[in-house]
Amino acid sequence: MIRTCLLLLPLFLMQIVHGQDNYEIQVYGSPTQQKGTTMFELHSNYTFDGQKNVIDGVYPSNHALHETLEITQGITDNFEIGCYFFTNYSPMRGYHYVGSHLRPRVRVPENWHWPFGASLSVEFGFQDSHYSDQTWNVEIRPILDKQYHKWYVAINPTMGIGLAGTTGHSPSIEPNVKLAYTIHQLALGFEYYGAVGTFADVPPISQQNHAVFAVADFDFDPRWELNVGPGWGLTKNTDGFVFKVILGRRINWKK
Repeated sequence: MIRTCLLLLPLFLMQIVHGQDNYEIQVYGSPTQQKGTTMFELHSNYTFDGQKNVIDGVYPSNHALHETLEITQGITDNFEIGCYFFTNYSPMRGYHYVGSHLRPRVRVPENWHWPFGASLSVEFGFQDSHYSDQTWNVEIRPILDKQYHKWYVAINPTMGIGLAGTTGHSPSIEPNVKLAYTIHQLALGFEYYGAVGTFADVPPISQQNHAVFAVADFDFDPRWELNVGPGWGLTKNTDGFVFKVILGRRINWKK
């Protein structure tokens, strides 16, 4: 069953396909957590210039601080389960718990000898209707990546399906891409996040969401993870300026 699902990954690339909003701004790499290890990650980002109006009952993102706790447990060497706890703080409304998601993920085993890394995650859960136009949704995220000498590229063609909320149920199209170059133990690069529309309705580019982040990844200790960088919206429908920080700590319970 696992082999069949993973062999379907290339099909997703033929039609690059809800996404992360501003609670988890991350392009995933293909490796999963090793068996017996747990990764604790805090995703923090602040929207300096964002949406200023209430739209379909969803509060604006301007001057909002999003913090998400992600806990990922390695079940086997090629399978993990992650869970998310979303929170939002704004000067006008204070601090609120927004929702939670669950995310199982499986990767292609290394002994298959694929020329690139590949994994597949399925994320599902709920969010408060004041903070998301989809109160329940499912996200299917194929993950492909490749390290070539000092260069690294990752592609997450993502498809999201709204199960409940003010938007329709047609799958949304949200590609994420990362390109980075490593200098010693520091990787510098760019991350792209897009929201093109749905299979049933692709609006003009000016009404789509497109953002680019300049990021730095620090790799000084395998127990720690740090990703930081500013991001700029490329269209009027995208938050204008966001700064993000991802801080992670990996614990090996077998030691």
